Amino acid sequence: MIGKLKGLIDSYGEDYVIVDVGGVGYQVHCASRTLQALPSPGEAAVLSIETYVREDQIKLFGFRTDHEREWFRLLQTVQGVGARVALAVLGTLSPADLANAIALRDKAAVARTPGVGPKVAERIVTELKDKAPSFANVDPAVVHLAGAIDDARAPRPVADAISALVNLGYGQPQAAAAIASASRSAGETAETAQLIRLGLKELAK
Repeated sequence: MIGKLKGLIDSYGEDYVIVDVGGVGYQVHCASRTLQALPSPGEAAVLSIETYVREDQIKLFGFRTDHEREWFRLLQTVQGVGARVALAVLGTLSPADLANAIALRDKAAVARTPGVGPKVAERIVTELKDKAPSFANVDPAVVHLAGAIDDARAPRPVADAISALVNLGYGQPQAAAAIASASRSAGETAETAQLIRLGLKELAK
């Protein structure tokens, strides 16, 4: 199995790159973000590789980092997500942005991927929600609050305050982060109006 390729960029196709390794050209399928980050033909490149062996073909998928390759594998553990959809997701969101979106249950961010509808986006954030926080760079308190809201376990003032900020035009992740911070400073007994006021101050910083 091929795990890494180090060679010269030979040429590009619509969704792949040919990497020349010692005179042998390997066709490697990549996400659009990966292709855009690779150098010009004739220059050196290193790609982490995921090798798929089928009865009728061997297909290579390439990634800039092992971390990105790990997300490619994780995404395909979700029902209905194959290699093509996983590459499309990684072409739309960086690994860090994907981890944050899943940790915060931000289905809309995942659904921006071409070919990924609301149902698949819902499955991705639901089935990977326990794996994403360790990759995410968001406040654990915000991740916890996002989970509580998603499961309808959040205190009513907190849920109402987030809903109010969303109605004002802020994104769900932004609103959750602001209210999580407001709730920490105001305490568990804070009322909705107070949380909204403090949340708006957080967003204005």
